[in-house]
Amino acid sequence: MYQRTPEITIIGGGLVGLSVALGLLKAGQRVCVLDGADNDARASQGNFGLIWGQGKGWDFAPYANWTMDALAAWPAFAKQLQDLSGIDVALDQSGGYEFFTDPTEFDAFEAELAQQATHLGNRARYEMLNGEELRSQMKGIGPDVVGASFSPCDGHVNPLRFLRALRCSVQAMGGHVTLGATVSAIRLQPNGGFALALANGETLQTEQVVLCAGLGAATLARDLGFITQVRPQLGELLITEKLGDRLPFLSSTIRQVDEGGVQIGGTKANAGLDDRETLPIMSKLARHAVTVFPALADVRVVRAWGALRVMSPDGYPVYAKSSLHPGAFLVTCHSGVTLAPLHASALADWIMNTSPTPDLEAFDECRFALSHAA
Repeated sequence: MYQRTPEITIIGGGLVGLSVALGLLKAGQRVCVLDGADNDARASQGNFGLIWGQGKGWDFAPYANWTMDALAAWPAFAKQLQDLSGIDVALDQSGGYEFFTDPTEFDAFEAELAQQATHLGNRARYEMLNGEELRSQMKGIGPDVVGASFSPCDGHVNPLRFLRALRCSVQAMGGHVTLGATVSAIRLQPNGGFALALANGETLQTEQVVLCAGLGAATLARDLGFITQVRPQLGELLITEKLGDRLPFLSSTIRQVDEGGVQIGGTKANAGLDDRETLPIMSKLARHAVTVFPALADVRVVRAWGALRVMSPDGYPVYAKSSLHPGAFLVTCHSGVTLAPLHASALADWIMNTSPTPDLEAFDECRFALSHAA
């Protein structure tokens, strides 16, 4: 176990927890990361790897701007990770598409992007292409695609390599990562700080605690006086055999990973904690991919899985400081890849209260207070 009482303990060793840990380490803090059991619901090991801004925060200006800040920070962040860990996360930020086969959905998304642009001002960068324009610019797009949006700011990374790079970077900076450390309870200490009771019977002392445990945070959040109730959202994915040719596009539902396979996803379902893939959804994913790019019809699917997203009541991130227990923080979001550069920088400043971050007030859980009281 950690040989010296850490100033800050991060509960949760996924993308969010490791990103926050990295930022705190860069700021000179002593940090310990407690990662849970292998069979925990881990969004970090089942996500799509997108760095994406289209539509995010279209009805919530702080999230639109927070996301755009993160997109701009990704190139320097990827280099920093490679310098620390020696791992190339395969960042490709050359732009991405949202494809549509329903004219009504296409028009509705255009309206959302226009609203998002009112929040972003001159930072908004996107264009709308109808089906004919799209097919004239890109060979192979299916005839049933009625249009697409494109943003040059969007991209993707190799998600598993990104997770490994974060862990290695945290360790390179002197952070301690304890695997298989499930926290069962948090107790406030009389003289300040917290005692973290582990499932194996051990107890860890810490001065401050940041709860980044995703779907595993519910009980611990109540221990610390937080009211946010996260819920799981199931997404299912298909992976094809590796292809020698590169796809001519990246989209939010179809991406070719750097090793050559094509990843197909984009579903959303409320299935509780059941992360099993289902045949009807897998068939729907395959049909969508072939509709967008018919050449995929002859490509073999070699793997499929389901993974659970971590969703707040309104879908936006929650950054909260406990009013009952000073030194306790809650950080949860479903965009752990996109927002990672800010979690590893501005969020550390917010935790340490070393610089003003007024925009983060919009992400406090107080916005749920009325519904919680009811």
